[in-house]
Amino acid sequence: MPDKKLRVTLTKSMIGLSPKQEATVRALGLRRIRQSVSHDDSASVRGMIAKVTHVLSVTHEA
Repeated sequence: MPDKKLRVTLTKSMIGLSPKQEATVRALGLRRIRQSVSHDDSASVRGMIAKVTHVLSVTHEA
């Protein structure tokens, strides 16, 4: 599974998120709206994404 990648994009503002949710978004490497980062498809990354799905967009990379 580590050869698969996920592209994670911040689609909404972090204003109004709880401090834990904001820390999760920052731990994913996202700082600004429409910023994208690539992560390995792992259980830990998927868990982080699951906590803040309402402000993220996730796609698979080839």
